[in-house]
Amino acid sequence: MRFYGREFELETLEKIYGQCQKTYGKITVLTGRRRIGKTLLAKKYAENKKSIYLFISKKAEKLLCDEFLVEYEGFSGSKHIGEIKKFAELFELLLQYGKENPYVLIIDEFQEFGNINKSIYSEIQKLWDRYKFETKVHIIFIGSMYSLMINIFQNEKEPLYGRADRIMYIKPFQARVIKEILIDYNSYSGINLFFNYLITGGVPRYEELLVESGCYTRDSMIDLLLEKDSFFIKEGKNLLIQEFGKEYGTYFSILELMSVGRTSRSEIESVLERSIGGYLERLETEYDLIEKVRPVGSRKESRNQKYAIKDNFIRFWFRFIYKNMTIIEGERFDYIKKIIERDLSTYSGLVLEKLFKELIGYSPEYGLIGTYWERGNKNEIDVIAVNDINKRVLLCEVKMNKQKTKITRLQEKSRKLLEKYKGYEFLYKALSLDDIETYI
Repeated sequence: MRFYGREFELETLEKIYGQCQKTYGKITVLTGRRRIGKTLLAKKYAENKKSIYLFISKKAEKLLCDEFLVEYEGFSGSKHIGEIKKFAELFELLLQYGKENPYVLIIDEFQEFGNINKSIYSEIQKLWDRYKFETKVHIIFIGSMYSLMINIFQNEKEPLYGRADRIMYIKPFQARVIKEILIDYNSYSGINLFFNYLITGGVPRYEELLVESGCYTRDSMIDLLLEKDSFFIKEGKNLLIQEFGKEYGTYFSILELMSVGRTSRSEIESVLERSIGGYLERLETEYDLIEKVRPVGSRKESRNQKYAIKDNFIRFWFRFIYKNMTIIEGERFDYIKKIIERDLSTYSGLVLEKLFKELIGYSPEYGLIGTYWERGNKNEIDVIAVNDINKRVLLCEVKMNKQKTKITRLQEKSRKLLEKYKGYEFLYKALSLDDIETYI
C-alpha cells in the first residue's frame, strides 16, 4: 500500500528541518497509538535527507551501544577509536557530527530507555542543553506509549521537560483518506467506507492488512477479523496491557462497559461496585483513550456528561471480541459472526453519528459540532452544528435507514434549543448511509 495522507505532518517536519539548517538543532516528538504510522512518517520525511535511524530494543545499554556504533560509523564514514558503553557517549558523537553536517536523527521507541537506564534522559538533557545552539541536527523522538511520552516531555519534574520544540500527536486517517484508499483499489462506496471506518477507525496498519487481503466489504472485513489466528483477535490486549500495567483488568472492564453503552460514571460504578473516578481521569488524560461528551451549549462544569471511547477499533474490539473471548478461544467463529450480525445495526448508529460529525466538520460553515440531550437522556439529538457568525443551527437525526426518521419528532426535541439560540435559523435534516457521499 502506498503512502497516504500526512501532508500537514510532512510539511511541518520540512519547515522544522529548514529552521535547523538556518539556525540550530530542533527536537520533534512523534507520539500516538501503536500502528498509527509514526515510524513510516518519520522515514518518509527523511528519505531524501542525510539521516540515521536508531531503534531502542529491550536489551542492555552496552549491547545497544555496540549496535548503534556500527550504524554511526556507516552513517558518518569515520571509524570510532575505543569502546562505547553508555548511550550518552554515542549521543554526544551524533551531536558533534551535526555541527558541520545538517541531518535527521530518528530514535524510535524512545520511552524504552526508561526500562534500560532512566538516567539516560538526564544525560540527553545535559548534552542537548550544551550542544543545541552548535549543532544542526533535527532529532525525532518516536514513542508508541502515549502516557510515557507525554510524561517524559510534559511533566515539569522530568529532565526533558520543555526540550521538545514540537510534539506531534499522530491521529488515524480521516474518512476522506479511507475514501482515497478504497478508490485506488476500485472498492469505494459509501457503505464500504462506513464499515471500514467502523472497524479500523482509519488506523493505517489495519488499512494495510485489509488491502493486502483484498477485504473491502463489511462481510469480508469481519471474516478477516474472525479467522483462526487472526492478527486482530489479540490486538486489543497487545495495544493496552503494557500501557495499563497490573491494573489492566479494571481498565478493560471499564472500556468493555463503555463499548456496550454504559457511558456514564454512575452506570459503570453500579456494575463494578467501586469508585472509578481516578481510572476515568487517567483513561482520558494519561492514555487518551476516552473523552468526555457534554450536550452542546452546556457549561464545562456541568455534570450532565457521558464518556466515549475515542478509537473506533478499540471500541469494536471490546464490544465484539473481548466481550466474547471465551467463545472465540473455542474457535466458534461462525457463532460470533451471528452475534455481530444481530447487534451491528444498533451498534452502527453511534458510529454513523460520529462519522457525520467528522464529515460536517470538513466544511468551514460550522464552529461548534456535537450532540445534544437533556437530563435523564431526554430529547436526544444525534448531531447539532452551530454557526454563531451567520446565526444558524443544523440539527440532524442519524439513522442507518432514513425511512425511520421523523423530522417532526426532531423539531419537538429542539424546543429548549430554540430558546437558547433565539434569532437563529434552524435547519433540520435526516441523515443516513445514503448521505455520506454528499458530505465527504
